[in-house]
Amino acid sequence: MKKENKADGLDEATLGGYTEVHERPPAFEGSDGFPYTVSVEIETSKDLEAPYIVYLVFPRWASTGLGITGHLQTPILYREKTREQAEIAISMLKLSDIKLLLEEGIASDHDD
Repeated sequence: MKKENKADGLDEATLGGYTEVHERPPAFEGSDGFPYTVSVEIETSKDLEAPYIVYLVFPRWASTGLGITGHLQTPILYREKTREQAEIAISMLKLSDIKLLLEEGIASDHDD
C-alpha cells in the first residue's frame, strides 16, 4: 500500500513523495546489474524565460555498495521560471518514469 504525503498530495510512487516518506533518494537495479541511486540537479541557465533547468543524475554504485563507479545523466527534463517551480515539477515525476529514464541511459551508454 502506498503511503501518501499529506503535505503536498504526493505519494511514494513519485520522486518527491518517495523521498519524503523514506527520507532518502530512491534506488534501482539497472538492466546492467548495477545499483543506481537518483540525484536531482537544478541549475540556472541563460534562458531568461525559464532560467531553471532540471535533470537527473544516476550514480552507479559498485556491486558491493561501497563506492560510486560512474554515473548516467538524463537530458534536461524541465525548464521553469523559478527554482520552486523546478522543485515541484521534478517532485511529481513518477518512479516508473525515472526507471525508464535510467534504462534509456544504460542503453545509450552501451551504444557508445
